Amino acid sequence: MSQQMRVALGQYYSATHEYLTFAQQLGVTGVQFNMIPKTPDLPDDTGYWQLDDLKRLKQKVNDYDLDLEAIENVPHHFYRGAMLVTDQRDQQIENYQRTVQNMGEAGIPILGLNWMPNSVWRTPTKTGRGGVIVTAFEMEEAEAGNIVGGQLTVPEAEDRIYTEQEMFDNYVYFMERVLPVAEESRVKIAIHPDDPPVASLGGIGRVFYKAENFKKALDALPSPNHGLDFCMGCFSEMVYADGDNNEGVLDATRYFGEQGKIFYVHFRDVQGCVPSFQECFPGEGNVDVVQAIKTLKAVGFTGFIIDDHVPQMIDDSDWRHRGHAYATGYIMALVKAVNELT
Repeated sequence: MSQQMRVALGQYYSATHEYLTFAQQLGVTGVQFNMIPKTPDLPDDTGYWQLDDLKRLKQKVNDYDLDLEAIENVPHHFYRGAMLVTDQRDQQIENYQRTVQNMGEAGIPILGLNWMPNSVWRTPTKTGRGGVIVTAFEMEEAEAGNIVGGQLTVPEAEDRIYTEQEMFDNYVYFMERVLPVAEESRVKIAIHPDDPPVASLGGIGRVFYKAENFKKALDALPSPNHGLDFCMGCFSEMVYADGDNNEGVLDATRYFGEQGKIFYVHFRDVQGCVPSFQECFPGEGNVDVVQAIKTLKAVGFTGFIIDDHVPQMIDDSDWRHRGHAYATGYIMALVKAVNELT
């Protein structure tokens, strides 16, 4: 039987017994880790991840009969100098190359990457269906400095402004040196959209806040190992010329999916778009989630799908186990139905 798209559990920072057992109980076949700001599984004192640590992490996952699908994001301090062109740039690129090589040797196939030196910005939480707590973004509050998550100031970027073009050029410089190593190591680099998808935050231009810039980057850096961590939520947050966010997300899915450039998917959604949006349960946001899964199937996507930011339900944990269980089960049902019925 040909490979089909599948559901994994993601967005945790450590291969704990609890997390891996939770994944088993949900019935997923694999996991993904998000390593920002850091993880106890992969010491960061050398500026890159060591081979033995990566092998141990993968083996621990495999011991629970799960696959390690991907690792998303090395710690920002590993490569912020490369993003902002400090005197550490070339050393940090060399270290990043070592991480990629070690991931390849350990058999971990995908490394997620974001190009946001000041990280993901959110403003104070709001409430959603039934009083669940959800993340939100209001541009006016962000401009006033009222943010939760992200960094208002970045030491490496003090006293200057970075343009969008400058940040794009820095990305090209970085990836021109990383992609040959990724190809040799058989590791795919999956770029995540900017969140929120706006042109600039905190004086730092953003690159991946619109579909056109992903196209520009993929054209400038053609490689089978260069593609997207397709965050449906970020694409849903974007502003589209015709105001139709559902069709905008589906168009982007078709465009990048038909090129084989969607390496994995963050399946989340929001209500509204920049400059004002809040997150929600799957199925109640901007995107027709049934059509989204059907579109992934139609373009031949055979990678893995995870939930992402999820609502915090009543009596939930800090990591939102209940929210993750709901969202993961919802996605698994969608994927199963589309895989079997189409």
